[in-house]
Amino acid sequence: MRSAVADRYAKALADAVLAPGSKTEAPRALAELQGFERLLESSPDLRNVLLSPAVPMSRKRAVVDRFGQLMSLSPLVRNFLFVVVDRRRADLLGEMAAAFEAALDERTGIARVEVRSAAPLSERQRSVLQDELSRLADKPVRCDFSVDAALIGGVVARIGSTVYDGSVRSQLEELRERLVAR
Repeated sequence: MRSAVADRYAKALADAVLAPGSKTEAPRALAELQGFERLLESSPDLRNVLLSPAVPMSRKRAVVDRFGQLMSLSPLVRNFLFVVVDRRRADLLGEMAAAFEAALDERTGIARVEVRSAAPLSERQRSVLQDELSRLADKPVRCDFSVDAALIGGVVARIGSTVYDGSVRSQLEELRERLVAR
């Protein structure tokens, strides 16, 4: 669950990226933000520098600026990271990146879909399922795939509050209920 703070920061970044005249395209901003977040997660030293209250703010900004140059971050994303560090919110960067992606999807008309399957799906299965879910939602979809062995077989997809349950577990439950009702 994302925090309200992460959502506010993400929406502000989405506003800036999608504003007329913005020089940073949304997919690039998302990739840059996710890239910096991965760097932060993979480097305990960087994480300690950005999260430690003992490190002066000027030093934190210098570190963000240096990594921003090395990663060729757009000025917009680099400035966003400065604000995040200045406000001592670097610990929420992962949540902000996820919230930013969700905000971009919402504003560009892409539906988010949670898909659980009993076993990992092949790329072809994912593609076919994504196409079918897009048809059902009547708009493009972005699927978040996960594996849930408790399903026994099949797939469960959630688009907003609508659930499409094609799992063996639910079919067995329906059969059990019909048998008990007789």
